[in-house]
Amino acid sequence: MCLILFSFRAHRHFPLVVAANRDEHFSRPAAAAAFWDDHPAIYAGRDLEQGGTWMGISTGGRFAAVTNFRQGRPGAAAPRSRGALVKNFLTGDQPASLYLSGIDGGQYNPYSLIAGDLEALYFQSNRGTGVLSVAPGIHGLSNHLLDTPWPKVTAGIATLTATRNSDDPDAIGSALFTLLSERTPAQDRQLPDTGIDRQRERELSPPFILGDLYGTRTSTLLLVHASGEVFVHEKRYGPGGIAQGEDARAFRLEHAARSVTS
Repeated sequence: MCLILFSFRAHRHFPLVVAANRDEHFSRPAAAAAFWDDHPAIYAGRDLEQGGTWMGISTGGRFAAVTNFRQGRPGAAAPRSRGALVKNFLTGDQPASLYLSGIDGGQYNPYSLIAGDLEALYFQSNRGTGVLSVAPGIHGLSNHLLDTPWPKVTAGIATLTATRNSDDPDAIGSALFTLLSERTPAQDRQLPDTGIDRQRERELSPPFILGDLYGTRTSTLLLVHASGEVFVHEKRYGPGGIAQGEDARAFRLEHAARSVTS
């Protein structure tokens, strides 16, 4: 993933709301979001090259998502795929804080990771300073640390905040998918300096990345209602931002979330 916007225990009706774009090379094979044959409790897309995933949720309520941390041009590949960080949490049973504390960050290329459940979420990055508890509220993560105020993060947080009192999944989805589809680059004065050239910073600055070799592959909306009902809507794209299909799926968690008030 390269943009993750989420409301955690801050929405009036939904303990967890996530809107996310996955940016990746189009040549890297991936499967659409679905329940996994080898782990039937996991609902996620899948990287068919290494077997991991960028974001997913389990029917037990475990949730995780990862972004790459942009720090200059990519170097040599690390021994392990970042998608394993999400997969291993979703398929395991360790509490999130313990799982994140035990990661050997040197085995992975730069990343930022969110993991937890409907009661507690945590953030960890191998370019950060340990495991952080995520406070209830509305947050954003791109290719840096949690809530780093890049233009697409601040715009996304504002859009998500504006939906916090809505009980209509369609209205929430419409607003968030509109934000995720925004392709206008940020103004030069707003661009971060991540060690790449200015033109590339411009190209990577909008929520939706256009490209022929690399760009936004999926836009995903995840809503978890206080009743335990889960709704996931994934839209898929190819080179040049051409739509390649979409799926929506509803299912129920094994244990309903506790009620949440704003």
